[in-house]
Amino acid sequence: MSSGKSILLALVFAIAGTGVYAQVSDDGHTSQPEKVKKPKHAMNFVKVNIPGYVINNYNLQLERAITRRLSLGISGRYMPTGPIPFKSNILKLMGDNTDQETKDQIESLRLGNYSFTPEVRLYLGKGYGQGFYLGFFYRYANFEVDNVSVEFDADGGGTEKLDLAGKLTSNTGGIQLGVQKSLGKLLVLDLWVLGAHYGTGTSLLTGTSTRTLSPTEQSHLQQTLDDIDIPFLDKEVNVNANGGSMKLDGPWGGLRMGVSLGVRF
Repeated sequence: MSSGKSILLALVFAIAGTGVYAQVSDDGHTSQPEKVKKPKHAMNFVKVNIPGYVINNYNLQLERAITRRLSLGISGRYMPTGPIPFKSNILKLMGDNTDQETKDQIESLRLGNYSFTPEVRLYLGKGYGQGFYLGFFYRYANFEVDNVSVEFDADGGGTEKLDLAGKLTSNTGGIQLGVQKSLGKLLVLDLWVLGAHYGTGTSLLTGTSTRTLSPTEQSHLQQTLDDIDIPFLDKEVNVNANGGSMKLDGPWGGLRMGVSLGVRF
């Protein structure tokens, strides 16, 4: 089912659940639909995304049920700068035919990030923070990148290496399908079944040379950076005697899945 149809279906359920309509019973008398009682316990939730801890990606989410159908939440994510996640798996997938230079770059590459994600949830079933839900969220993310190495021809033969570092920031919006269940009176399990987000991202990577580059070396560095092919993104390269920079701008998106465990208070 397309996301557009999913949104319409969620709105239909929400309208049907919050509206009060008279129903006709088999004996011809009218009756009101059964009302779901508001739970006596508080409707606040604090949760952490369990799988994220495997890759040092720490997530904390706060949620507050406003009505039976509606809740508001915000989550934060932080991953300290370090080796890229699943580095060994990536190297295995690349196979033995990958050149040593590429392998060395992956080994040395470092990545860190943080993000903030406010969210509105529409519960389709039992409600009050329980059952299937459709979430609408905005995400601001910041990625720190370090040790991106490029090589270019140096004067007198041989090559010179320039290490680039910088950050990428993105602003995206998305839709999340999930289910939240109570595990007793205090614990809750939140399954982010499938979510997708899309928007824009901007990145600036810069590198400073350990020595002054000649005009010929600057030309070689310019060509090297120009030859880096990054699909769907606009690229702007600037080179001078002290090094170079590469600015990227364009669409950005991703998937959102996870398993969160939390408490109710």
